[in-house]
Amino acid sequence: MKKNIVLFVLFILPIVAYLFFASGVNGFTKLPTITPNTADLGNWQSLDGQKVSLNGKVTILGFMGTELLKNRGNLFNLNQKIYQRYHEFKDVQFVMICPTGTEKDAKKVVDALGAFTDVAQWRFVFASTEEIATYYDQLKLVEKLDENSGTPKVYIIDKKRNLRGRKLVKDTKEGYNTFHPAELSNEMLDDFKVILYEYRAALKKNNNATRKI
Repeated sequence: MKKNIVLFVLFILPIVAYLFFASGVNGFTKLPTITPNTADLGNWQSLDGQKVSLNGKVTILGFMGTELLKNRGNLFNLNQKIYQRYHEFKDVQFVMICPTGTEKDAKKVVDALGAFTDVAQWRFVFASTEEIATYYDQLKLVEKLDENSGTPKVYIIDKKRNLRGRKLVKDTKEGYNTFHPAELSNEMLDDFKVILYEYRAALKKNNNATRKI
């Protein structure tokens, strides 16, 4: 009996553990697409005067609304929990869409973040509230913008401009609430890692194919 237990621990248990974790990895190497082929930002004015595009970038997209300064704590949460971990990746950007007229408030937020963070990947773009509403609607999200044309949630857009999230049993996880640091540290961080893993795996696969050729 003892011999069988030892054999099970030494040989069978590791195989079972491997199959379990392997199936887990395969199950989470793709983050579902919620809305495919979302629109780009066009020629909206940015805070630094440079054109901002979603093409070819993994984008964290937010809608800050007219109460930008009042809700700046949400951005600080996002900065601490997600941005500082990944801002050195060249193909990652954090784009905040704000109503025209909030440029000075956005500059204050960027300056405050810049006191302890490299803010190169923080991008603020500005448009009329009507343009923002139209853009938000084409994302086909369940929740709507508030009366200030903003939302505490941010969204993951992949390099092909697909909005990504979780399709749960009874619901869909479209975005991540920046008001709750725990949600950013757990759900959003996990999903963001999955997106980056997808591109790393694809890059590795392409490199291997090139070597074989």
